[in-house]
Amino acid sequence: MCGIAGVYNFNEDVVDRDLLRRMVVTAGYRGPDGTGLYADRRVGLAHVRLSIIDPAGGRQPMSNEDGSIWITFNGEIFNYVELRRELEGRGHTFATDTDTEVIIHMYEERGDECLRYFNGQWAFALWDRAGERLLLSRDRFGVRPLFYTLTSGRLIFGSEIKSILVHPAVEREIDLQALDQVFTFWVTLPPRTMLRGVKELPPAHCMTVEGGVVSLRRYWRLDYTGAQAGEAAGGEEVYAETLRDLLGDATRIRLRSDVPVGAYLSGGLDSAVVTAMIRSHAGTPVETFSVTFEEAEFDESAYQREASRFFGTEHHDIRCSGEDIARVFPDVVRHTEKPVLRTAPAPLYLLSGLVRERGYKVVLTGEGADEMFGGYDIFKEAKVRRFWARQPRSRLRPLLLRRLYPYMQNLKRQPLEYLRAFFHARQEDLSNPFFSHLPRWELTSRLKVFFSDAVRSETGSRDAYEEMRALLPPEYHAWDGLSQAGYLEAAYLLPGYILSSQGDRVSMAHSVEGRFPFLDHRVAEFSCSLPSDLKLKVLDEKYILKLCAGDMVPTTVKKRPKQPYRAPGGASFFEPRTGRARFEYIDELLSRKCIEEFGIFDPDAVERLVKKFRKGLAIGTKDDMALVGILSTQLFVYHFIENLNFTGGTGHGYD
Repeated sequence: MCGIAGVYNFNEDVVDRDLLRRMVVTAGYRGPDGTGLYADRRVGLAHVRLSIIDPAGGRQPMSNEDGSIWITFNGEIFNYVELRRELEGRGHTFATDTDTEVIIHMYEERGDECLRYFNGQWAFALWDRAGERLLLSRDRFGVRPLFYTLTSGRLIFGSEIKSILVHPAVEREIDLQALDQVFTFWVTLPPRTMLRGVKELPPAHCMTVEGGVVSLRRYWRLDYTGAQAGEAAGGEEVYAETLRDLLGDATRIRLRSDVPVGAYLSGGLDSAVVTAMIRSHAGTPVETFSVTFEEAEFDESAYQREASRFFGTEHHDIRCSGEDIARVFPDVVRHTEKPVLRTAPAPLYLLSGLVRERGYKVVLTGEGADEMFGGYDIFKEAKVRRFWARQPRSRLRPLLLRRLYPYMQNLKRQPLEYLRAFFHARQEDLSNPFFSHLPRWELTSRLKVFFSDAVRSETGSRDAYEEMRALLPPEYHAWDGLSQAGYLEAAYLLPGYILSSQGDRVSMAHSVEGRFPFLDHRVAEFSCSLPSDLKLKVLDEKYILKLCAGDMVPTTVKKRPKQPYRAPGGASFFEPRTGRARFEYIDELLSRKCIEEFGIFDPDAVERLVKKFRKGLAIGTKDDMALVGILSTQLFVYHFIENLNFTGGTGHGYD
């Protein structure tokens, strides 16, 4: 895993090699094991390396035999061994043992269609010097990031926005429509980012620059057309066995590495299945890692210890407090490069630091299982809401929602009419394409009351739902409810938040690569073909995965209720007894002076919210998300608009 950056000059200007180097080393934590540059009259490619496969021979940028094709590559092609055999059979010769070189030769063999043959996670830029053609590509799920901007006759790109901002031709201006999206969906919708003019290459897309023309196209998409509600005609065990084989092979090829591979063990089903698969394929004992919390409502350490004993792993954990979250939160936002509405990325940032301290560069995790196999509460919630909406006056059906969220005490106190409106339990809502997500998105949208008048004036006329609607595939409307909900999670929240703010951005901050067997495209395509009742059987989530797991995982882990990963929220930033801010940056960024200066939020509304937290009166999800969202946005503006300094200190305690 690595970091990349580059420039394409439309007017054939000479590439500034020193600038190119500064661009890529700005994200040098992505690749502390080496730096490389390539430049010709039009194109410059840069690379920082985290050496995992062929440490001695994998330096980049890398070329083919005659130097007509060059690549800078961030990621892993897990099926490179099989592809190499095929290529050697066709007469290609290799100078290294890397997966990088496989990309080059596959491009020689199949052109842009090579992308369909890769099983992996990647972002790369390939320069076809002979054809005067640049190809940028990103993996199917957007595991690895890639950003770009077109400005002043140049295409400038990089693994991180920081690298792009080093280029003097790039302006820094916040995109308020993107902010509006974050305060609706939790994410920006690609290609939009938090900076106007800086774009994100969407997952499963490639970009070509040829003859001065820039083209963008999608090469893969999740398609649930084959999924049907109802029992499986082929028998449940047949499906479970197929899934077991697919996950086993997905794990096997993700263990390919010339450095040790560990695993995250959260105490839940997904990471337990991955650990079981690792144990069946690895020839050495597995080291596992997890986060624990002081607060019992967030802590899963008992299940983690039980799973570790069951698998016989050498287990390590890091205990995370509210003070820890507040301490690292500025670093987290600097790495996520966007505001966040939850503190959940902070403990994972700390966890990846522990992994690196233990000498590991690679971990396998269970991300993707909930999206692929109906694991989230939002899927069960939507099913209950549909059941209720068919008899909206029922007084018994909404009780299922209160049972679904036992940790949400405020929900239990709400009257039935409020719940009916909040959860859209009305027949007219059933045809809404976003039915499953309406309560979540509307709750998040309420945070916009904290926007300043100027921001509300600019964003108020835009319909965020319409922007999302324009991105939906044509076949989406024919899918069943669970498939629609799964697509929204997998296509947007997964790449934009789970794999980004909670994934690549906080793990690569410590030079740690995450690998995800559940996001093998073969597993994903299989999940799309499954009958929905095999994923969510009545209200039993991930039913088929539990069948697949069998006796490979502890019974208690398999049968325990789903506990979503959560972390202590807004209260983390204040001392519980005195109400004082834990660190100087909190007081400074939430001060009336700073709120007014940055102009994003209403200073009176923020002041009232902060007082609630200082007095211990903040309650519910809305207060938590508001405080975290406001503070992270203020940090984003500070880091990326007001004080562009990613290598030195700020003197304020939040560099």
